[in-house]
Amino acid sequence: MVLGKKRKLGRPIEEIKIGEKLTLTEKMEDKDLLLYLGLTNDANPLYIQHDYASVTPFKKPLVPAVMLSGFITSAVTKYFPGPGSHVTMQHLEYHVPVYHYEVLRFFFEVKKTDPEKGIICIHVHTLNEDDETAIEGMLEVIPPFYPENTDGEAFHNF
Repeated sequence: MVLGKKRKLGRPIEEIKIGEKLTLTEKMEDKDLLLYLGLTNDANPLYIQHDYASVTPFKKPLVPAVMLSGFITSAVTKYFPGPGSHVTMQHLEYHVPVYHYEVLRFFFEVKKTDPEKGIICIHVHTLNEDDETAIEGMLEVIPPFYPENTDGEAFHNF
């Protein structure tokens, strides 16, 4: 990630079609967990203490739900529809626990486009290594906005 550098915007709503799909794979690694926990100052022992987690029904430390949500929203703003997108609503259900070091497969599909409102609806379905549904839900997204450019360089210095 390079701050201050211009990035190509993702696709505008006119280019997005119902039924489009994206699949991603993410591994729940220590570095990601530590960054999340440090950033949020979340010291929940269920996320970081193996001795505590081992005496709970979960048996092992969990990955925080908000961190998992971050993987989902990041996929939207990086790839589908891409940079310039904004998630305005998400409804996610967490069906099974996600543990440290698990590999998740994220499946995204456009279910609705509404050019009048400027939004798209994306369904997300996530499977763990045992092919169990880990997360399922819907997101409402505003795709990138392409301003009408009458002066080619009007925003160049900002």
